[in-house]
Amino acid sequence: MANTTRDFRHPFEPYEIQKQLMNAVYDCVSEGKVGIFESPTGTGKSLSLICSTLTWLRDEQKRTFNHEVDVDDDDGEPTWIVEQAKKQRVERLGQQRLDLESRLARIRGQEANDERHNERGEPAKKRARGNQEKGLSESANEQQFVLEDYESGDDSLGSVSARNHGESFSDVTLQLMQKLDGPSAFTDKGSDTELPEETKVFFCSRTHSQLSQFVHELRRVQIPPAPWLDTPNHQASANTRQQESIKHIALGSRKNLCINSKVAVAGNTTAINERCLELQQPSTSQEKRCVFLPNTDNEALVHEFRDHTLARIQDIEELGTLGRRIGICPYYSTRASIKPSEIVTLPYQLLLLKSAREALGVSLKGHIVVIDEAHNLMDTISNIYSVAVSQAQLHRCQSQLRIYLQRFRNKLKGKNRVYVTQTVRLIDSVSECLDKLAANSNTNEVIVSVADLMSGKGVDQINLNKLVRYLSDSKLARKVDGYVDFAANSKSDNLQNHTVGTPVLTHVQGFLQTLMNPAAEGRFFFERAESNVVALKYMLLDPTFPFQEIVEDARAIVLAGGTMSPMDDYARHLFAYVPPERLATWSCGHIIPKDHLLVRCISKGPDGKDLDFSFATRESGPLINALGSCLIRLTATIPDGLVVFFPSYAYLDRVSTQWQKPGSDSTTTWTLLERHKSVFKESKSSSSVDDMLKEYTKAIDEGRGALLLSVVGGKLSEGINFSDKLGRGVIVVGLPFPNIYSAQWRARLEYIERSTVDRGGSNAEGKAAGRDFYENACMRAVNQSIGRAIRHQKDFASILLMDRRYSTPRISNKLPGWIKQGFPKGHTASAFPELIRDLHEFFRPKVLSS
Repeated sequence: MANTTRDFRHPFEPYEIQKQLMNAVYDCVSEGKVGIFESPTGTGKSLSLICSTLTWLRDEQKRTFNHEVDVDDDDGEPTWIVEQAKKQRVERLGQQRLDLESRLARIRGQEANDERHNERGEPAKKRARGNQEKGLSESANEQQFVLEDYESGDDSLGSVSARNHGESFSDVTLQLMQKLDGPSAFTDKGSDTELPEETKVFFCSRTHSQLSQFVHELRRVQIPPAPWLDTPNHQASANTRQQESIKHIALGSRKNLCINSKVAVAGNTTAINERCLELQQPSTSQEKRCVFLPNTDNEALVHEFRDHTLARIQDIEELGTLGRRIGICPYYSTRASIKPSEIVTLPYQLLLLKSAREALGVSLKGHIVVIDEAHNLMDTISNIYSVAVSQAQLHRCQSQLRIYLQRFRNKLKGKNRVYVTQTVRLIDSVSECLDKLAANSNTNEVIVSVADLMSGKGVDQINLNKLVRYLSDSKLARKVDGYVDFAANSKSDNLQNHTVGTPVLTHVQGFLQTLMNPAAEGRFFFERAESNVVALKYMLLDPTFPFQEIVEDARAIVLAGGTMSPMDDYARHLFAYVPPERLATWSCGHIIPKDHLLVRCISKGPDGKDLDFSFATRESGPLINALGSCLIRLTATIPDGLVVFFPSYAYLDRVSTQWQKPGSDSTTTWTLLERHKSVFKESKSSSSVDDMLKEYTKAIDEGRGALLLSVVGGKLSEGINFSDKLGRGVIVVGLPFPNIYSAQWRARLEYIERSTVDRGGSNAEGKAAGRDFYENACMRAVNQSIGRAIRHQKDFASILLMDRRYSTPRISNKLPGWIKQGFPKGHTASAFPELIRDLHEFFRPKVLSS
């Protein structure tokens, strides 16, 4: 049973469910489990995660410290000798960290003085180095595009990890990066005393804005000082103990942290990466390299950057500002802050991609991993490891290779000639396969075999592993793209038009690498889009393998979200290899009073006919009219803002089109809706959701009320806050099941059925597992849309599920616990007149009191 007497140092008086969540997370981490936690938005989930994990961290530090300083006195030594030995151990183990804390305390004092000077309008001190950027002009010498001699197995181009990440540094830079990953990066200047790596919490969320909000919450928390600062034998001052804060570092991509304006201007992440690495090539002269890159001459600046990041909790934007002020690259310098940090925040990509973790020097061994907003974790993993290449990209790649070979064919020797030839053959083979499918296929989607993709002449003799390694080591993509751009600019006598972008061969290279993946893990597909754009896509079917290494390395895993239901998918399809005793699940109700939430299933319209929005019946004109009649009554009953989620953009368009056709009395459903509220409709091509939301909010604030027609899984179904008047009602029309007849969904369900049988299940159990997974995918999307309403303790709203299938236990049991609590006891589908009466009774006292 959880220990409810723990002091989690919550900055406010926690609600009972927050105490329960903190205790459950603490127990999960303490016992080294994999936990799945569901806590609705508005229940203080982030603060609960922070307080519980950091409380455990401090307790663990104390346990470890006490164990290390404990002296074995089994030999009967005199007490004073034992105490003296213990004192020496305390001083030895604590002094290293104490030195760091003293430096951080001085930095906090300096920053406080700087802030006071700024408030008085005094000029800030300028660093002599300044924020100089120079030497970034392009060379007009085409010799730079010639491939360097290559020998298979030659490690001279950098470490294995550097090759795997497409990174190539100078020897000096590589030595410094290695040093930054080692203990010496965390010692004071001139000291060779090593600081051990701290046990830490890796906190991951979907976006940097969500991580910035987490950092804001982290600043609220005051955790007791570390044990080595709280013993009678150390030299720390009371001021140091009081000022000590959690040591935190935010990790991000180059796009978020690059301070070189001539690199950052490239815009997209891949292009910025390419430009940054281009400036680090061994062939790049010293004066043309990025002046902010860490090297042996500016190692003191890296240490200064590290100490500033540890002295005060900072978000990703503040790290960029700090890097500019000091004059050092934040992207590379943050690596020096990882080991001594106690909490590390990073976005999904940097945690879930093994290559990204290795590039940053992140090891999860023995640490805690917390993934927030984890409701789409399995889809996110699959998307990260999936890749598509279009017919246009393949043709452009072929064209660029021809241009390059026309100029440099005679200069290619040895392994370069062999591997470039193999590259051309493989790309030709893949392109020919796609061209045939585009010309002959009568369907928009079909599974493609690896044998078909590699059916070109001589392709079966290619060692894909060696070829992919060559493409990474040789930087062929950059050479080809650079020369093609150089040649085009030379013809126009304009050498300043170099466009920084992602080399198309780099993208194609990523697709070619998937040809080496185990056949069981994924499938290749041919796709034809509505605009007749054709492409090949590799889709990862099983997210287990990429995530398994994280689970096995970490001490504990915490998956948290506001709508994690249905939870059984995680045990079956993400953690099937995890022993049941290591898995833990937890779900709580909402912090709102019970009378602040009304949930109903609407199975019949005002005319008493069934509302069944299944794919086979939802196009019916009478059904669409019945839906319109329902909404006319509901817009007149539910005050302020009402959000309606449809199963797809196509169906929303179909419905809205019919509603705008005049009926027998020459009026339209659309007009009748507008009599009660201003009507807004989300479009798949909407470029500015923010503008529409502003108009929606304005209509509500002006007292007109507003009806927002949106789509499950669309732009408004996740990350948008419909609190208070913005969401007094949320309606979900139908069940947004994916297209089960698509090649991708057929492949996914076949994989689940086969893997269930492979684990010892029967064919019937395999079919049941596939069906359950299919329904769960639908209900996760529904639950996420429902979660847009009720955002704080005093909020209130109605949730209406409009389809007779919601009244079946198989579907209703997949709703979150807090939603199910909003149903009436022994709930069945409500008759429409009864629903209207319930809504009047629900809103009347709340609207009057507000």
